[in-house]
Amino acid sequence: MKWLLRAVLMPLAALMVLAAAWAWQLNYLDGVAIDEPRPEPGAHDTAALRERGAYLAQAGNCMACHTAQGGKAWTGGRPFNTPFGTIYSGNITPDPDTGLGRWSAAAFWRALHFGRSLDGHLLYPAFPYTHFTRITRDDSDALYAYLRGLPAVHADSPPHELRWPYSTQGALAVWRALYFRPGSFAPDPRQSADWNRGAYLVQGPGHCSACHAPRDSLGGADWMDFSGGMIPAQGWYAPSLIDPREAATTADTRAATARLLATGLTDNAVVTGPMAEVVFTSAQHLKAADLKAMSDYLATLPATATARGGAQAAERAAGPPQPALEQIGSLSRQGAKLYEQHCADCHGADGRGVPSAYPALAGNRAVTLPRLENLMQAVLYGGFAPATAGNPRPFGMPPFVMTLSNAEIAAVLSYIRGAWGNRAPEASLLQVHSARQQIRMDYTQ
Repeated sequence: MKWLLRAVLMPLAALMVLAAAWAWQLNYLDGVAIDEPRPEPGAHDTAALRERGAYLAQAGNCMACHTAQGGKAWTGGRPFNTPFGTIYSGNITPDPDTGLGRWSAAAFWRALHFGRSLDGHLLYPAFPYTHFTRITRDDSDALYAYLRGLPAVHADSPPHELRWPYSTQGALAVWRALYFRPGSFAPDPRQSADWNRGAYLVQGPGHCSACHAPRDSLGGADWMDFSGGMIPAQGWYAPSLIDPREAATTADTRAATARLLATGLTDNAVVTGPMAEVVFTSAQHLKAADLKAMSDYLATLPATATARGGAQAAERAAGPPQPALEQIGSLSRQGAKLYEQHCADCHGADGRGVPSAYPALAGNRAVTLPRLENLMQAVLYGGFAPATAGNPRPFGMPPFVMTLSNAEIAAVLSYIRGAWGNRAPEASLLQVHSARQQIRMDYTQ
């Protein structure tokens, strides 16, 4: 019996040792000498370097994440709810005790590229080093120079509030072994310089797939997958960027995508929810050439996704079968009266809305998404588009959380999803109830 136990346990122990060594190598052997100084830029380059860093900070939306509501800019403390607990952003001012004051440029680059802090501990991927790993060392140094020039503010961030075992470095090391590999952006020689610039911004600083990639139960994803998914613990669905029925950019809509990123609206669409923050604090401040470059890259994603995933990706991009008009049933007929009472004054009896004020619902892809969470968020809680230079006084939508029941919401959503040429399935009462419960759970996590 003892020899049998040894025969089983010894190989198992050896496998565990090998797995631990593999995880250690993946997570800790990055080869970065954080105390090794880099040649400092000349004095005449410092202002230009910091200006470049300031622009990259806007492209990465850094201030929005590293500023708590009502707090001082860049001092961290903003909570990020996750299915595993709450993570708080850090202070990235040059304060020596609570910020980046003791960090070298190499240590800062290691955080972006390898996801490790100054003392070597592993960072949680709420800080999206899964994408920032593609940022070049030169861009990292520019961003570091900009942050070092900010006023130093002494401000401690609250400790993370994560459940065990997610609060342990061991669990994080396993997660990283599964979902993270340090990398770099590789320009595609077959594409133009503008396209490659757009790809770099989308994949790296912009970290778009942090929201637009579908995540599994551990919060991991294929970070080059833009097929859409629920944003963890926020109750919003980030639509697919490869599905023309959702939010894909095509050759004909590149200008509209660039306009949406710059202003927050187009003739028949408006950004809401988390994307409204992205436009308000980041995208609207980018150069027109960069927004065009991003749109050019995004327009190639559907074809790229089909090439990578074959028939399965093509089927997913085609979307679910849509009902014939005669299938639209009783719920939508009930919803027509509710629409006339609560919605038509702004969105129009014909669903065409008012350009640059109230978005059209006819032909609006946000209305016909297969998931209802975004529509539910808008109906329940209302909201505003972001204020931008191109839309300085956005019109808002009132909340109906205290006005409409689940049955009434199902009816009005069913109506707008099947009227004016829209061809989406009705919203069932069960779907509305489930979406409302999920939103409530996400808000209270």
